[in-house]
Amino acid sequence: MKTDELRELAVEDLEIRLQEDREELENLRFQQTLQQVENPLRLRHLRHEIAQLKTVIHEYELGIRKREEGKSA
Repeated sequence: MKTDELRELAVEDLEIRLQEDREELENLRFQQTLQQVENPLRLRHLRHEIAQLKTVIHEYELGIRKREEGKSA
């Protein structure tokens, strides 16, 4: 998901997405240990997306972005 698309989501949606990505990353790391990863580049993509999510959430916390309640995609 692109950063612009992430910035349009509500904070609650961002936090849910962050939790889902963290769980998927944990599962992929476990599969990597067992050498069963089908797409190793997915690990890199997930780490990148987690960083983007954390950045956008932090922008809301700092007040750089304004919370828009009820807006979700």
